[in-house]
Amino acid sequence: MNFNKVNNLAGWTVCAIACTVYLLTMEPTVSLWDCGEFISTAYTMGIPHPPGAPLFILIARLFIILFGNDPHNAALAVNSMSAIVSGLTILFLFWTITHFARKLVQKNDEPLTRQSIFAIISAGVVGALAYTFSDSFWFSAVEGEVYALSSFFTALVFWAILKWEQQANKPGADKWLIFIFYMMGLSIGVHLLNLLTIPAIIMVYYFKRFKVTKRNTILAFLTGCAITGFVMKFIIVYTIKGAGAFDIYFVNELGTPFYVGFAFFFLLIAAGIFWGIRYANKKRLNYLTLGLWSSAFMLLGYSTYLTTMIRSNANPSVDMYNIDNPINLEGYLSREKYGDWPILFGPDFTDKAPFVKTGDQYVKGKDKYEVTGSRYKQDWGNAPSSHFFPRMYDADNERGQVDCYRQFAGLSPDDTPTMGDNLEYFTKYQAGWMYMRYFMWNFAGRQNDLQGFGNPRDSNFISGISFIDNAMYGNQAKMPDSTHIDNKAYNKFYLLPLFLGVAGLLFQWKRNRRDLLVNGLLFFCTGLAIVIFLNQAGYQPRERDYAFVGSFYAFSIWIGLGVLWAKQVLEKITKTPVAAYAASTICLLAVPVLMAQQGWDDHDRSRKTLALDLARNYLNSCPPNAILFTAEDNDSYALWYAQEVEGIRKDVRVVVSTLIGTDWGIDQLRYKVNKSDPFNVVFTPEQVAGDRLNVVYYSKMPGFEPDKYYDLHDILKNVVGSDDPRYTTTSEDGDLFHLMPTQKFSVPVDVKTVTTNGTVNADDKIVDALHIDLSNKNFLFKNDLAILAVIAGNNWKRPVCFANSGTAQDVGLEKYIRSNGLTYQLVPVENTNTGGVNNEVAYNNIMKQFGYGHANKNGVYFDEENRRRINIIKLAHAQVARSLAQAGKKEEARRVLHRFDDNVSELNIPYGMTSNRGNMHNIYSLQFLEACYLSDDLILAKKVAASMKKDLQQQMRYYHNLGDASYTQEQMVNNAWLLTEGKAGELSYKQAAFARDILSSYQLLNQLEKWEQEFQPKKGTL
Repeated sequence: MNFNKVNNLAGWTVCAIACTVYLLTMEPTVSLWDCGEFISTAYTMGIPHPPGAPLFILIARLFIILFGNDPHNAALAVNSMSAIVSGLTILFLFWTITHFARKLVQKNDEPLTRQSIFAIISAGVVGALAYTFSDSFWFSAVEGEVYALSSFFTALVFWAILKWEQQANKPGADKWLIFIFYMMGLSIGVHLLNLLTIPAIIMVYYFKRFKVTKRNTILAFLTGCAITGFVMKFIIVYTIKGAGAFDIYFVNELGTPFYVGFAFFFLLIAAGIFWGIRYANKKRLNYLTLGLWSSAFMLLGYSTYLTTMIRSNANPSVDMYNIDNPINLEGYLSREKYGDWPILFGPDFTDKAPFVKTGDQYVKGKDKYEVTGSRYKQDWGNAPSSHFFPRMYDADNERGQVDCYRQFAGLSPDDTPTMGDNLEYFTKYQAGWMYMRYFMWNFAGRQNDLQGFGNPRDSNFISGISFIDNAMYGNQAKMPDSTHIDNKAYNKFYLLPLFLGVAGLLFQWKRNRRDLLVNGLLFFCTGLAIVIFLNQAGYQPRERDYAFVGSFYAFSIWIGLGVLWAKQVLEKITKTPVAAYAASTICLLAVPVLMAQQGWDDHDRSRKTLALDLARNYLNSCPPNAILFTAEDNDSYALWYAQEVEGIRKDVRVVVSTLIGTDWGIDQLRYKVNKSDPFNVVFTPEQVAGDRLNVVYYSKMPGFEPDKYYDLHDILKNVVGSDDPRYTTTSEDGDLFHLMPTQKFSVPVDVKTVTTNGTVNADDKIVDALHIDLSNKNFLFKNDLAILAVIAGNNWKRPVCFANSGTAQDVGLEKYIRSNGLTYQLVPVENTNTGGVNNEVAYNNIMKQFGYGHANKNGVYFDEENRRRINIIKLAHAQVARSLAQAGKKEEARRVLHRFDDNVSELNIPYGMTSNRGNMHNIYSLQFLEACYLSDDLILAKKVAASMKKDLQQQMRYYHNLGDASYTQEQMVNNAWLLTEGKAGELSYKQAAFARDILSSYQLLNQLEKWEQEFQPKKGTL
């Protein structure tokens, strides 16, 4: 039997299985999070967020063309690309496992027996299929994001170094090394995770070409780390930084056109590499030759970023950070807008590291680069508490950073962190909660899909073995059904994948420790090394398991090798052929088959279309030619996809409120995009260039009365944007800061305009001017100024809408917004309560325009983030129905309520459901229930109330079970209230994590009981 033929055939068979699984379970259209951004930029050849992904964009664009260049198939094409490259990742994983397995089985190049070949192939099948059905990798394989393609490159280069190892003694074998570095250069244009394979690759090279000693092994490891650092800093960052400096000099000093200095810099590098290779060949410096060729091909692969600069100059609709020059490209690649953090030396959060000036801030002007301010960087080592290995460094608390530090390190509010506290936080949160928990999800089991914040209920890993799970988290059988048996992400693997992987690790340790070290380095560098580097602070907006799939890949190699261990064990009690077949069958059923059976229902997205429907709902809730201010990834990127790809409502200008606080974000409003005409943004390009107006501080000034409202347009243009010394101040470093002399602004209303263009209704009481009171703000950021500038410059000519009321509230407009369905429109009508409703418009939008992502089809899985979006839609129905009922239109109100109920199956998303972040799912349902009662729909109200009551009662029983059984529920609630008020409450440690949930559940149950009595049907009526 020819091993190579069997190996190739089996590998492609496993690849076909994986591709089939992913193609069957992938989402048919755009998904939430960054997928809408990446698919829209692939379709239009636009520019995604830093640090970009130009190769991903090019390959995705190719797939879109292969699928007929049809906009309605674009998401399907990109999702299919992810599915196919994920299948190819499984192919290379299979060949990697069989490579390691063969070295463990074959002795001294003896011919392999049929049983040996079967065992090796079985190892590859089990390990590769285990990774196929692993939670995190499967998630990325079925959506249009960069992580599937990044995993493919990781698998490819790791397999390639093993291929080189097989052929290392043959002439020309080092071409594989050049190939590896070229692939790495290309992979930079997808994601940087691939570079973390370098230390493992260097160790393979070292073991093959050098004498192995402890000293040399340590030096080889350090060399691998140094090469990784060289690539990440020098090749990726400093080459562009140097090219940018050359371009500034050539343009500003020599008077050349833009990009000449940039090109000259890389020509110098090319010439230097060319000369270096000739010199190395002449002197027979083989390692220098290899290093220079590797650098050359890595730079060649990295050159895909030229397409970013080229496309940005074409001003595509999605052009994030306007990368049309080398200076912007440098900041884009170094992710400077995302900030910096310490890794090996820095302070605790009780100190704030000072900022130091690092140079001038340049922007591309008309004919030269212009200085617009200074560049700053935090000096992490220059703070009183700075120490080695700082893990608790962030003094901000906007994402709960300080709260997170104190929770996981066990600090009281007045405690100052010690080095021991830093290590405890690292162990419990960074390494434990943000890595090991994810690792165990994939190979032990998962509790549910609620994002976890450290409590015993939400998204912990589990074993599926009751006494183990109960010992860790409390009685799991007492959990609410929606977080346990009814939650599709409740996956029980019974520790079997973990056990088989550990067995494979130990088996490799006994047989081939060099290979164990190689795979162990891959496991470490793509796992805990990322944890150390990221130094994560605070609660994250989403689970981050996708960042560690390379580590799970390495562990799957050990799962495969565990089959050989199982065969060895069984050989002690039965004959070798039987042992091989039995081990393979048992391992196949106990690991990949079990993982597939448990994970299929929560990874099958094949019928879900919520992200696209949500985007449609937002866009169709906007009047023609509106501007829509959004606030986050999930109310923005899907809208980009809907507009840029599928051509839905291209007259609406979608502006992300967090991105408009940049010069490029404001400048994009100055020109036409799709069918949306330019906006008057009040400020000139020079006034907002670079860091100008990044923040404007309030300062009392003579001539400005504190209680008077001043014209917003005049203040922004002639005061805030002015360089007049009366309205500015200078820092110690010479930087100019602008001031605002008032916190109260007015926007005049042109009654004729708002009446004729449909901004107001005939029966509206129109105000003379909007009065914006920002007395609670002592400074405004550039994004606040930009939103206010659009409103001031608009003069009521075009509709201004917000995707959520919070954005309007941030700029003092909450009493002037009115719901059109899923968006809130700015109107010159003061609401008696926050957030009115335009009844007729909102009713028509919901009844004729809204989609629900196939939530009416039983068996469609909606994870927590999707449920949160459904809840936003539910809230819109509740608000509109309540407003209609209060206006006496109860029949229309009931239609709105049943529109939601008919399109969202309770089997998919029940009204009563446990959720994190303070019981928000049930709170939204409570508002829906109130609308049912006000609309006299007692039958629907009974259905909603029953679902909520079931869940809330289950929650209360669960929380009570976590503490002292002698306490009554009322005592538990009283203690929870004391804790929420910052007082001492006698709750157990596990109960204390749910203090707010206990209180809210109790309050919700009381409200249900109150309404049930209040709206009880009269005798003889339904």
